[in-house]
Amino acid sequence: MTDTATTDTAATDTAATDHAADRPSAADAYLVPGTDRLAADFYGFQDELTPVEREASLRLRDFMEREVRPIATDYWDRAEFPSQIIPGLADLGMFGAMWPETQRFENSAVWRGWAALELGRVDPSTATFVGVQSGLAMSSIAIGGSPEQRAQWLPPMGRGELIGAFGLTEPLSGSDSSKGLRTTAERHGDTWVLNGAKRWIGNATFADVVVIWARDVAEGQVKGFLVRRGTPGFTTTKIERKQALRIVQNADITLDGVRVDEADRLPNIHSFREVALVLRLTRAEVAWQAVGVQVGAYEAAVRYAGERQQFGRPIASFQLVQDRLASCLGNITASIALCLQVSRMQDQGRQGDEHAALAKGYATTRMRETVAWCRELLGGNGIVLDHGVAKFFADAEAVYSFEGTRDMNNLIVGRAITGVSAFV
Repeated sequence: MTDTATTDTAATDTAATDHAADRPSAADAYLVPGTDRLAADFYGFQDELTPVEREASLRLRDFMEREVRPIATDYWDRAEFPSQIIPGLADLGMFGAMWPETQRFENSAVWRGWAALELGRVDPSTATFVGVQSGLAMSSIAIGGSPEQRAQWLPPMGRGELIGAFGLTEPLSGSDSSKGLRTTAERHGDTWVLNGAKRWIGNATFADVVVIWARDVAEGQVKGFLVRRGTPGFTTTKIERKQALRIVQNADITLDGVRVDEADRLPNIHSFREVALVLRLTRAEVAWQAVGVQVGAYEAAVRYAGERQQFGRPIASFQLVQDRLASCLGNITASIALCLQVSRMQDQGRQGDEHAALAKGYATTRMRETVAWCRELLGGNGIVLDHGVAKFFADAEAVYSFEGTRDMNNLIVGRAITGVSAFV
């Protein structure tokens, strides 16, 4: 990437050495002995990272093991968000890693994908929070915003001082958002009036700014607006009783005559085409997140298989258990390989909607299969949070659905295959 902030290599290497010396052993059970490579990374894909990216990945892994893993299950059970982790994630460069205003070091789409894997293998909710803040909200501003808007919003969002959300999905519009968007925007001089509703909007209960997508009444085209917390007529209501990604604070949003200045309209958004560009960037990272969910469930299942005794010996010694674990590892390995190539294509400027769609659809389908096998391996203990698999099993259902369901992603790929659109 060009025109990006870089980190002094010598300083980074020194910090890396110092940091490695006190790296905790919390994740040692998941590593190839004598290395810092995840055992689930069976073919050594981590070697694709540059030295700087690799060290950044290890710092992220340390943070997730130290700060997130010990509290994630409790917060998931209570359906609360641990806001204390935000500064640490910001310090690691998790917010806005690809934009010059917020990039902490030069990095690739491959690294950003691997970071999503590291987040997802410990807590899919944290991975989703980062995806909303960095991938959806900040990318919308970076792609659609003016230089002034980028300078105003991206740096404080990159530091975690301001939280963003992405308001596209509606109560009656999800997969058909390109044509079925019902939220309206009507211009009155230098002010826009927004009316409508949004649903399933992550981070919205505590976001400082929400990117609201609405259809211009006059032109019929989709436009983007920055709606600030506390704006009259803008209300959020937390969605309760979720059984997946419970840490993520999803909300229903009501827009009742919400007035937004022209200065808070994203001027480079002219149609749904720009929205699709944001989704293309984030969809590939969701595929990586799905790999992380597989890895997390697999690691818990391997640990359990070594500890659980049946018929006087650990169940890891049973053929059927080994068959299940080998099948899970195959799913993980194939998913990483697919995601890796999609990220390479993004770095090369060759990634299309169909490439990101195939990765997301495939990885999430394999994820669903993997977490089911891992839950099955644990028997009744597979539905208890204490054993590590149940949360991944539940969270996988949400990851499977957002950023385009398997069916919708397959239709994007099918259109590329046949040249014919099968969308209604």
